[in-house]
Amino acid sequence: MSNGSTPPTSRRPARALLAVPAVLAALCCAGCGAAGQGTASPARPGPERPAAAGSHTPAGRPAGQGEDDGDKPHGDPSDRDKPHGDQTHGDQSDRDKGGRDKEGRRRGPLQGKVVLIDPGHNPTNRDHTAEIARQVDVGNARKECDTTGTSTNAGYSEASFTLDVARRARTLLRKEGIKVVFTQDGDRPYGPCVDERAEIGNAAHADAALSIHADGAGAGNRGFHVIRPGVVHSGGADTRKITGPSRDLADHLVGRFVAATGSAPANYIGAGKGLDTRTDLGGLNLSRVPKVFLECGNMRDAQDAARLTDPAWRQKAAVGITEGITGFLKG
Repeated sequence: MSNGSTPPTSRRPARALLAVPAVLAALCCAGCGAAGQGTASPARPGPERPAAAGSHTPAGRPAGQGEDDGDKPHGDPSDRDKPHGDQTHGDQSDRDKGGRDKEGRRRGPLQGKVVLIDPGHNPTNRDHTAEIARQVDVGNARKECDTTGTSTNAGYSEASFTLDVARRARTLLRKEGIKVVFTQDGDRPYGPCVDERAEIGNAAHADAALSIHADGAGAGNRGFHVIRPGVVHSGGADTRKITGPSRDLADHLVGRFVAATGSAPANYIGAGKGLDTRTDLGGLNLSRVPKVFLECGNMRDAQDAARLTDPAWRQKAAVGITEGITGFLKG
């Protein structure tokens, strides 16, 4: 009514009750008609898409972001290698539909492969000089348990460099479905000794093993080189079965490291080929799996030091390492 008064409740009750179902029915019919005309329903959220195949950049983290681009030493326990390695087989509910498991590891020809990464030295070796000075058997000689490693003239240590590059490489290798085993992750007071480093790879039955280092040669000596094991058959050392595959691994690493980093092979060792052979390194002598050392550059040369201290270059080094190892594993 125009005056706003409330109509008497007794007026036409039957017709008022019949109006409600009629309105509801009309609304339902209208909805049916819209569906019949092909109107799209709101999309439901689905599972995240896996990273593009072949990508080596960790998802959500641009290359060269900074010192912490690599895995953290004390992060989420799920991001660490367990005592028995990364789990690569599990219930289907643990896997997505894009060819990766729940940890982001790619299912493919490299799933189930094991790689030993040995970050050379240990950041806290300097605090345990007596312990690392003790002698251990390397098969054909006795040598120190470990050393502190070298550093740039500005004080950036080899041990910090190797651990950072190793963590970056681990992230990339895991994305290829590979189980990665570390000799140390900054989680030990010192070491391990060189003989134990070799044994960790042996116990893991690694398909490939790499010890990451940086050299301490004089200024003007630049570039990287890969050290292969020579033939040693003495005491507890017998490299006869691994010298061939280790040389193959070294060849793959040299080629991919040049391509990924733009660095040249060393100008002071290896005749410009980036390759050297030694029989005095316990980490190689005592290995029963294919293994090499990678000297990523010379920390005492200003030009090389500028690269080694650059997080973006260290990410490139990790890519070169990853591509070299995966190329070797794929044969």
